Amino acid sequence: MAESSGSVLVDFKTIFLGGKEHIVKTGSGPVSVIVYGDPDKPALLTYPDLALNHMSCFQGLFFCPEAASLLLHNFCIYHISPPGHELGAGAVCPNDIVPSVDDLTDQILEVLNYFRLGAVMCLGAMAGAYIVTLFAIKYRERVLGLILISPLCKAPSWTEWLCNKVMSNLLYFYGMCHLLKQCLLYRYFSEEVRGSPEVPESDIVQACRKLLDEKQSVNVLRFLQAINRRPDITEGLKTLRCRTLIFVGDQSPFHSEALHMTAKLDRRYCALVEVQACGSLVTEEQPHAMLIPMEYFLMAYGLYRPYQLNGSPRSPLSPSCISAELLSPESMGLKLKPIKTRVSPDSSDEEDRLLVHIQS
Repeated sequence: MAESSGSVLVDFKTIFLGGKEHIVKTGSGPVSVIVYGDPDKPALLTYPDLALNHMSCFQGLFFCPEAASLLLHNFCIYHISPPGHELGAGAVCPNDIVPSVDDLTDQILEVLNYFRLGAVMCLGAMAGAYIVTLFAIKYRERVLGLILISPLCKAPSWTEWLCNKVMSNLLYFYGMCHLLKQCLLYRYFSEEVRGSPEVPESDIVQACRKLLDEKQSVNVLRFLQAINRRPDITEGLKTLRCRTLIFVGDQSPFHSEALHMTAKLDRRYCALVEVQACGSLVTEEQPHAMLIPMEYFLMAYGLYRPYQLNGSPRSPLSPSCISAELLSPESMGLKLKPIKTRVSPDSSDEEDRLLVHIQS
């Protein structure tokens, strides 16, 4: 599958939910990109987590009416799928070279160049958050800002490495079996929505389980192998100057990593939102919790949700429509809690950082 040519070609495919799928051929193989919206608007690029695509990773957010009006009013959406993760993807040849995380970020650059995009806003979840963050470190001039969901930034811990090796063996020998799906659902969702012997699974977990059944195990294995070999990019975080908004569920397996990443980013450009009673995939489990922080985040770029007479009182609109007092965090139902984090192991000084708790 890997091609030596650096040229980029495109093949127009089917329509998904009003968006057009483009199969963009890059130097590391073809990439599926679903484009939705007006191409004259600023670009918002999305990248999903392991074994997910734009439907299973972001549909909860984009089907939330208030969030959809905010994002689709301001952006043209470019949903990038990891190789072989798009809807209806066939199995990748097992003999093809497994792309590295650097190869995946370079694919993003080729996609942007094909569509003649300049600097873009990036939205990524877990492994996808790592990919777009690495892209921002390597190509700082091509990124306006980052919205990260339960992001990764360090090399795998021994616990994660072992879990990934178990999943790799399951994929290789048994495919998308029940045990593998349980491992992935643990990665995505909180215990409450995953259910128990006494409590049935929630609808979003059942829907995700069905979508996982459609995945080609060899394709998921290749992305998992790339992520399990990822390097630590903590030092590179210090070079970022784009604004970064981080969401993490307090029950996410990657909760501590999100806190670590927030501590390493420049405090002038970074905000952390901890969503209570939520797993990693905030976009699916509690998408409404993302609305208010995203609106404040996008206000810094001069972007607002379109004014509607029946707009939700939970959501800030243009400052010309609502008084400054009503835009305060307290009035919006946000509880701001300062926490202490050390700047480095060698320093005894501590910084106050802002941790935003969304009360469910």
